[in-house]
Amino acid sequence: MAKLQPVRGTHDHLPEVSLRHRRVIETFRGIAERYGFGEIATPIFEFTEVFRRTLGETSDVVTKEMYTFTDRGGDEITLRPEYTAGIARAFISGGLSQKLPLKFFGHGPMFRYERPQKGRLRQFHQLDVEILGVAEPLADIEVIALGAQLLDELGLGDKAELEINTLGDGDSRAAYRDALVAYFGDHRDALSEDSRIRLERNPLRILDSKNAGDRGIVDGAPPIEDCLNAESADIFARVRDGLDRLGIGYRVNPRLVRGLDYYTHVAFEFTTGALGAQGAVIAGGRYDGLIEAMGGPPTPATGWAAGIERLAMLLDETPAPKRPVAVIPVDAEAETQAMRLAHELRRAGFTVELGYRGNVSRRMKRANHLNASAAILLGADERSRNAVSLRDLDSGEQVEVPLPELSDRLAPYL
Repeated sequence: MAKLQPVRGTHDHLPEVSLRHRRVIETFRGIAERYGFGEIATPIFEFTEVFRRTLGETSDVVTKEMYTFTDRGGDEITLRPEYTAGIARAFISGGLSQKLPLKFFGHGPMFRYERPQKGRLRQFHQLDVEILGVAEPLADIEVIALGAQLLDELGLGDKAELEINTLGDGDSRAAYRDALVAYFGDHRDALSEDSRIRLERNPLRILDSKNAGDRGIVDGAPPIEDCLNAESADIFARVRDGLDRLGIGYRVNPRLVRGLDYYTHVAFEFTTGALGAQGAVIAGGRYDGLIEAMGGPPTPATGWAAGIERLAMLLDETPAPKRPVAVIPVDAEAETQAMRLAHELRRAGFTVELGYRGNVSRRMKRANHLNASAAILLGADERSRNAVSLRDLDSGEQVEVPLPELSDRLAPYL
């Protein structure tokens, strides 16, 4: 029989990995709530049309990477490859347009059939924030500031750089598309096959080409600033001014683009050089046309997503688990008392390790292995006096404590 293994591109989250992920998620949740965001959780799978409408029929995600299947009812279902589409669908199907503006945050697993590599998995996990119903640049500034604060509170602020760009409004984007078609058309024969296809379908995506031969051509492409109308230029200036006023550093990257037409104005990424080719740890921007493209009312929106695996890999150290208190029966008669005491202490909020077997020495070794802060020893002499022995496992100091006083004496170990 073949040895069972996890599916390629998936990982088991053993306790050490889970501690890192939990630190990222709990730090994120605390910051998002301080910014006034409410938590949302959408289904892990949706009707496939949700993602076809939002990601585009010709995108790599839709054509190559989605996990799509037909369920027993004959419906075509897709495991979510990203969060925003599900939130937009929830906004439309939930009739939430009367409650604008809305500020959501969420986290959970996503699925894409990609070549696994460092920081990229087939089942991966993301953080997500969205502001719906706010056209003003203040919303863009706020979500970027939230991302910067998350990195700072995780101790990663010096490991990532904020890059920003503008895509302009629909008119500016159309003018830029024409300029790119004219420029890349003159270099068509030198472009890679993928970029020649993109020239017909979506020339902005050529700017993001990883092909070495394309890069030299891309370097000479016209910048979008040449095509911005006055309103688009003003919006981008207001976002940059807001970031300056908050002391959030950034670099304008004119090659940072989003391929789909519903993206408008500001696009941004926090990138790092510490993860090899997988440089983006937070990526987002404004998508004012998305909800309307999905059949909902015209609704301005902005937000970002972040890879939990990538952020967790950047943490300097694994967060330490909470140190337990060990309850150790000295003899067989104390087993029941130990079980009751452990139960009472857990209900009182203490983390308690109750050794399942072995003599005192063996149970103490396990307590030390688990980095317990203290041990409660239950023996015949102590029972006769309705007391226990409390040993501090850092100092080695041991004292007898009457049972009615135990919770107070344990307070420093809570």
